[in-house]
Amino acid sequence: MAKIAFILLCHRNPEAIIRQARRLTARGDYIAIHFDARAGNEAFATIRNGLADNDRVAFARRVKCGWGEWSLVQATLNALVAAERAFPRATHFYMVSGDCMPIKSAEYLHDFLDRNDRDFIESFDYFNSGWIKTGLREERLIYRHLVNERKHKALFYALLGLQQKLGLKRDIPHDLQMMIGSQWWCLRRETIEKVLEFVRHRRDVVRFFRTTWIPDETFFQTIVRNIVPHGEIESRTLTFLMFSDYGMPVTFYNDQYDFLLSQDFMFARKISPEAHALKARLGDLYASGRTDFDVSGEGRRLYQYLRVKGREGRRFAPRFWEQESTLGRDRTLLVLACKKWHVAKRLLHHIRNMTDLQGVGYLFDEFDAGLPGLGGLENSMEKRSRHRRAFVRLLFDHYDVDRLVICVDTSRLDLLRDFQSDRCQTRLLEIECEFSDEYLAGHARRTGLASERTTPTVMARLIPTIRREFAADSEAIRDAHFPGYHLLRERATEAENTNALAAFLGVTEDVANRIITTENLFAE
Repeated sequence: MAKIAFILLCHRNPEAIIRQARRLTARGDYIAIHFDARAGNEAFATIRNGLADNDRVAFARRVKCGWGEWSLVQATLNALVAAERAFPRATHFYMVSGDCMPIKSAEYLHDFLDRNDRDFIESFDYFNSGWIKTGLREERLIYRHLVNERKHKALFYALLGLQQKLGLKRDIPHDLQMMIGSQWWCLRRETIEKVLEFVRHRRDVVRFFRTTWIPDETFFQTIVRNIVPHGEIESRTLTFLMFSDYGMPVTFYNDQYDFLLSQDFMFARKISPEAHALKARLGDLYASGRTDFDVSGEGRRLYQYLRVKGREGRRFAPRFWEQESTLGRDRTLLVLACKKWHVAKRLLHHIRNMTDLQGVGYLFDEFDAGLPGLGGLENSMEKRSRHRRAFVRLLFDHYDVDRLVICVDTSRLDLLRDFQSDRCQTRLLEIECEFSDEYLAGHARRTGLASERTTPTVMARLIPTIRREFAADSEAIRDAHFPGYHLLRERATEAENTNALAAFLGVTEDVANRIITTENLFAE
């Protein structure tokens, strides 16, 4: 039957380490502990005293550890040496950290190892696997790294840049295929003995890795792949862990107990220090003797799926603009399209006063469009335009109406096409205004086409161009042949405009006439 010597690297929380060691050794296994020398002697003494009566615990010679440094590999080697000597009956050596917890029972783990006579260690081709997501890649190996990037960032990159400038690349050991993978492995005893023997005789390889950046992801992965037949290696870890796109480990919390149990792994990393309930349940599980686990193994695929959906705004529920892509089949959108914004807003004001209709101004063209408070969404022009249907739907919901009036500029054919293609009924009232030269000159100045210093000669050439642009916008609307199109013209008769507005709004001619005859509707 498998006997496991757990190799525990840790640097904090002595009481939690004591509990973890007692839990893992209570089922007949062993543990060798390396406690970071930077953590201080008092904390280490607490651990030793707390486990003094447990003969299944060994302690490794301590070194000061730094993330990304050789010291992490050295700490692991020291723990392996201690475990190999202290526990001759150990058949497997399993790397864990203080943040790891079992997600299967001890019986399940032992049975699994008995049935699978192989080494479990991620070992992918360093240069072709794409295992490294961000940061340095081949530079980790071909240059010497003498300081810690996290502690001395400027010096780290200065030394790297100097080596690159001077062409100080170094050769990779010619007889080794460089591999990379997770540091959390489970290796058989004979493999560990071969690794320790390799380290004793290949000091050149050790020297190479001493100045490699993040060697805990390459040292054991490379050596094992080069000393053990490939058929006896399964390139996977038995510890469930995931990383974000930024290379940070994903943390697990109290509500993820069932999720963790369904993964095809024996341990999970990294458990939140505050997840006390989860740790208690997993600790009980390890001692339960349970073997009936429904393993689906969907964890990493599910995380990737949800990560992508989160970027789309639909991780667990849709954002407001994804809830439904239509305004609603039973709703009517009434659009006032006018180049003179003040005319359309004046007409909208009278419509609201003389009917029960609600409406807003140029919500896709003007920041201050008289919008109601919508939790801050009204303050983003970008979101209004990007999620136009959803935003208008939100206005329908806010006013609790089935008919809504909005204003758009006649140049916004894209908006008109979009709303006309919706399931809702869309009616369009184009308001055709007359444009004096003075108005067009003012428009040129308002839009930055001209300034107060623009000469009359330049303005005389610019005004006809703007006039043709306005006419072209109107022609484009009419050429689109939108259903529900109506035309209100400054030069039309009162009766013509009354009929057009009544048909557009669905009101009586009397109501429409009172709106049309409002004083100064088309005034500058």
